[in-house]
Amino acid sequence: MATAEAEPIIMPGYQGEAIYGPYDDPDGDSDADSGVTDHSDSSVETAFERISAAAPQGWRVELIEGEIYVTPPANGEHEEIVSEVSHQFGRKAADDSLRNYTGIGLNVPGASESEHVIPDLAIAPKGSFDDQEEWHEATGILLVAEVTSTSTADRDRDKKIHGYARAGIPVYLLIDREAGEVTVHSKPSGADYAKAPKYKLGQTVPLPAPLGFDLDTSEF
Repeated sequence: MATAEAEPIIMPGYQGEAIYGPYDDPDGDSDADSGVTDHSDSSVETAFERISAAAPQGWRVELIEGEIYVTPPANGEHEEIVSEVSHQFGRKAADDSLRNYTGIGLNVPGASESEHVIPDLAIAPKGSFDDQEEWHEATGILLVAEVTSTSTADRDRDKKIHGYARAGIPVYLLIDREAGEVTVHSKPSGADYAKAPKYKLGQTVPLPAPLGFDLDTSEF
């Protein structure tokens, strides 16, 4: 029997109140007099940095549309799909200068301020992230891919589209396990993509330029 995936922790648009996550107070009984440092003057960015530093290894912390998401590690099926997509890109991409990146932090434009996202996979020229920074500009990225989990599907289908489109990333590949389909978003325009054809999982999915090859989803 399949086990349920852990739900993410969502920190809504930070309004200046102190945030006590599971890493600060595992018993959930914190209060203003508990001796915990008061962060009431923190900005969203400061709160994001503090939560990122406190998150256990392997957990993903993202800032999307003014909300901070803390997501536990994905399950094995999710990682097998990411690995297969990466493998096919490596075999089929005509440009030998391209590389597959997993777990790379990106800065993308938000509605009012910069967002911090970590796509499941990014395709970019070799050397695109050759620095000591944790968060990188999305310049030069040809494709980002997300594989949904029950805990991430809503933002993969909606909120992340806007950031990736605003950043001008040519292709956003959404592999939706819950819906059993793949959506290929291309031709970014403003905060959306002009094209978004859908394919059933198991079909061959044509990827537009600059990739220009077929992804075989029957291998998922």
